[in-house]
Amino acid sequence: RESKIELTAYDDLFETDESRAEANLSKIREIPIAEIDEFPDHPFKVLMDEDMEQLVDSVRRSGVMTPATVRQKEDGRYELISGHRRKKACEIAGLETLKCEVKELTRDEAIIVMVESNLQRTTILPSEKA
Repeated sequence: RESKIELTAYDDLFETDESRAEANLSKIREIPIAEIDEFPDHPFKVLMDEDMEQLVDSVRRSGVMTPATVRQKEDGRYELISGHRRKKACEIAGLETLKCEVKELTRDEAIIVMVESNLQRTTILPSEKA
């Protein structure tokens, strides 16, 4: 009778909170905007309004302060989960990359993150709430 015992790797035994944090930080990277696809059936609108103009100005001055959230697709491209306004602002500002946090999410998890992140916006149109 064979029993399978899983042992923790030596390096994992001595991994620190700091090294774990560094591993998470490495998932934040600049991704070419051309490699980022819209989330299918994304219900929230990106409006060209005064708020967007201010965001574009801010991106031109300081870059993107809060990374967008993406997940990698099977074809190697990325799917945008949150940060549609930041992506549009980067495009308008003439930037070629977007600072993104790459997360491993299922489609259902991605939908939850997308909805939750948009609920935190200051203004949501009634049609978007429906």
